[in-house]
Amino acid sequence: MTGNKRVKWLRLAGRSVAALLLLGVAYLGLAPTGRYLLRAGWEEGKILARRKPITELVSAAATPPALRAKLELVLAARAFARDSLGLTTGESFTTYSALDRDTLVLVLSGAYRDKLEAYTWWFPIVGRVPYKGYFDFDQARAAERGLTARGYDARLGAASAFSTLGWFNDPLLPTTLRADSLTLANTVIHELTHNTFYAPGGAVFNESFANFVGARGAQRFFASRGHPSAAQEVDARWQDEKLLGRFWAGLYARVKSAFDALPGSDAVRVAERITVRDSLYGNARDEIVHELIPQLRTMSPRAAERIRLDNAVLMSRRVYLTGLDDFDALLASHGGDLRRTVSAIVAAAKSDRDHPFDAVRRAAAAAPLTAPADTGRT
Repeated sequence: MTGNKRVKWLRLAGRSVAALLLLGVAYLGLAPTGRYLLRAGWEEGKILARRKPITELVSAAATPPALRAKLELVLAARAFARDSLGLTTGESFTTYSALDRDTLVLVLSGAYRDKLEAYTWWFPIVGRVPYKGYFDFDQARAAERGLTARGYDARLGAASAFSTLGWFNDPLLPTTLRADSLTLANTVIHELTHNTFYAPGGAVFNESFANFVGARGAQRFFASRGHPSAAQEVDARWQDEKLLGRFWAGLYARVKSAFDALPGSDAVRVAERITVRDSLYGNARDEIVHELIPQLRTMSPRAAERIRLDNAVLMSRRVYLTGLDDFDALLASHGGDLRRTVSAIVAAAKSDRDHPFDAVRRAAAAAPLTAPADTGRT
């Protein structure tokens, strides 16, 4: 390439890069998703800017004893996740960031009223997800009203923590610290699971998998520290999670069967499907009161009675509670060795990215039972 041609090529390349940058800036400033990402980036930037090393806070004389104990617990749970479970920790949860509000983020989910299909949002890197977090709470409520006005079921709830999937060194937040010690350890391990593996567009698998690792990891964490009662309580909560998972799976199957029996997009068919599903949700309410509540060990009856029933709630609950028994079955096939099980689940999910739950079930069925490891049970 001659000197003149090289100069021309460099100028052309420079103009192309500049044009792409301008298009990117315009997208971020003008498109709704762009504006949303700008706000999220701004809020994440504020969180990151306020980070302080947890080790410094632990050693500081001004740190209240109760706060110091929880900070030490976070560091210990993080080390356990890395050393005993093989999770990718990076620098996540090595810092603490103060917030200027009591609620971290509101999370919106939605679903069609006459079919079991979640409303989804698309984002770079992670793909399509069935939820959207809002730092702007007025915007969140407006988005919820907008979904409802357009004929969707909508659900808005608060979240105390989130993961940037290892892109940033996620700090510990005061909203997370407000939880009890059992939930705190569970949350740390849950979020670090996302750092370790996250399938783009696979929110249901990602969250259910992290739910499993968080619960089973926290159980083993407390057992390793000589706290058998804490380990037993974590296990009891996990058994309730699995019970709820079965309830939602059964309800999902009944509603889907009813919808499949009434095909068609005309207004009459749509109304019929909505009427039938409302009847099914009424029956499910009775099931909660008379069958589910007597079996729950850690969830209060009043909280269970207040569970809302519609398609948005059904779809959002299943995001975190799908395939939990299958994860436990694979854990049993590995003799209770959680580290090996986590690796096996990741390998199974990678082998069949379109059907990761099926891959986990196949792995559990194919794996020979091994001698029980130290499972953390007491």
